[in-house]
Amino acid sequence: MPVKIRLQRHGKKGKPFYWIVAADARSKRDGKYLEKLGIYNPNTNPATVELDVDGTVTWLQNGAQPTDTAKNLLSYKGALLKNHLAGGVRKGALTEEQAEAKFTAWLEEKAGKIQAKADGLSESEAKAKADALAAEKAVNEARIAAAAPVVEEEATAETEATNEEE
Repeated sequence: MPVKIRLQRHGKKGKPFYWIVAADARSKRDGKYLEKLGIYNPNTNPATVELDVDGTVTWLQNGAQPTDTAKNLLSYKGALLKNHLAGGVRKGALTEEQAEAKFTAWLEEKAGKIQAKADGLSESEAKAKADALAAEKAVNEARIAAAAPVVEEEATAETEATNEEE
């Protein structure tokens, strides 16, 4: 039975939400699956990906083929790297401890990159809000300045009218 690691769509129209599943290649896109391996939510920025890395590596070692999008997600979370390192351990190129050390170092580096992106996004959002507030203040001040001479002219005209009557 050919097994694929692929995405199964959930969510509503315009708001996709995916499960990462191991499924028979002949089953429907949203049909029966063998095992749920994780989730992928592209609606957040950065996209949310939760993955059972060990379960995915087991499926990859048993011959499951990921689709292109699933392969990108597995690479993003390090499942393909862990599978590669496990192959090195089986061949005797490195020990289990060395492979685990390399994988954790890669995970820490990746987490730093993701955190930097999230920080940059929140910083740019804060800057955009500050710019919008400054622009709104400028518009309000201009509106007040434009309304002030009219009020002063009316006040002086009323004062002159009362002075002439007296």
